[in-house]
Amino acid sequence: MMTHDVIAVYPGTFDPMTLGHEDVVRRATQLFGHLIVAVAAGHHKKAMFSLNERIDMVREAVKDYPQVRVESFSGLLRDFVVSRGGKAMVRGLRAVTDFDYEFQLAGMNRSLMPQVETVFLTPSDKYQFISSTFVREIATLGGEVDKFVSPVVNERLALKVRSLAQT
Repeated sequence: MMTHDVIAVYPGTFDPMTLGHEDVVRRATQLFGHLIVAVAAGHHKKAMFSLNERIDMVREAVKDYPQVRVESFSGLLRDFVVSRGGKAMVRGLRAVTDFDYEFQLAGMNRSLMPQVETVFLTPSDKYQFISSTFVREIATLGGEVDKFVSPVVNERLALKVRSLAQT
């Protein structure tokens, strides 16, 4: 059952967007009429890709979903979600190790925005072990990551790794 009038927000740094992220987007579009993929400026993490590069990659990944829009945010996620009229926040859970952190985060978010529900979605089995951190590390060390990211992201990763090696 899809909730056509509900705006959901799927926040993350998406550094880079993986096939697991894309799978969560696909699943969320089956539940919500409107989905905002909120790309965090990433003040607390050192990102490999700039904010604009990450937004471009996410836009490319979600281009086939007309009900999805991509926006960036900085500051409190609460302020972003409330200002966009969000009623649900989508979070991806890969494994039980994610659950403790995500459960605590959901509790904190509920106290900051009680009108917004957190919805946990698990990616397909084949994507459960993929993390952006692993993808960046494997790519930086010269490994193949084409099974974990879209062809566009794979190409951008290869270019980024080459440019970082030259500096």
